[in-house]
Amino acid sequence: MLNSTIKTTLLLGALTGLLMMIGSALGGTGGLIFAFIFAILMNMGAWWFSDTLALKFSGAKEVSPQEAPDLHRMVEGLAKNANLPKPRVYIINSPAPNAFATGRSPEKGAVAATTGIMQLLTYEELAGVMAHELAHIKNRDTLISSIAATIGGAITMLADMVMWGMIFGGFGGQDDEDNGLAGVAGGFLMIILAPIAAIVIQLAISRAREFGADEGGARILGKAEPLARALEKLENWQHSRFAQPMHVNPSTAHLYVVNPFAGSGGVVNLFRTHPVTAERVARLRALDANPSMKMQAADL
Repeated sequence: MLNSTIKTTLLLGALTGLLMMIGSALGGTGGLIFAFIFAILMNMGAWWFSDTLALKFSGAKEVSPQEAPDLHRMVEGLAKNANLPKPRVYIINSPAPNAFATGRSPEKGAVAATTGIMQLLTYEELAGVMAHELAHIKNRDTLISSIAATIGGAITMLADMVMWGMIFGGFGGQDDEDNGLAGVAGGFLMIILAPIAAIVIQLAISRAREFGADEGGARILGKAEPLARALEKLENWQHSRFAQPMHVNPSTAHLYVVNPFAGSGGVVNLFRTHPVTAERVARLRALDANPSMKMQAADL
């Protein structure tokens, strides 16, 4: 977990550095300072509004214990075993099996499950998935991912500003042809490479946190096998003829237990938001096979 935390800190630093580099390219020292202040403001926005936006973008609806008694009982038992406040419970009306967690702190936590995942998985397997999501809340991964998404979005926005500035600025002017061409080439490289670099860093942060949430979820539930089976079922569904992408905002894709764009094909699948499922399953089953691993089962 410590190595994952260090890696995440370095990656967040790289994202902030990339944002400042673009600010410097746009306006020199003043632009660098502006980008730094902008990053702070964006992070504050992510802190306060990330959970609300994630739930809104997903189309999730909060449900009461009377509307979803089994899901509420499951989440309450897992939260108690994890020493967490019970999060708010949401359901997403979608046939695609998936789930996610959000919230800037354990006190503001929320978990959401699709109707598809509740139909596909057994009660115990769904508990494994919900435990995984609670581990994200406990580790504050939801806040980290939201900050990463916010900075990444800012980088993409600034790259767009560079592009439009080049278009309306005449691509560097005509006073010095060599410098103008060099500026155009550098601008195009920034437009193309900066957003790609931001996406790659975001995905690296997401993958770095998933293994920790898998292990944490196994500890919360008291065993790893249910989550391993759930991941296998979700992976098989994604490669079946029934697979279809969810209608969610791409900036929230990293929050879900599996890629919500499965079945969409094309360029989207070139960038994985999660580690390879087979590796996640192997690590989970190794936990159960380890005799020194003692976990208290949750009362569900």
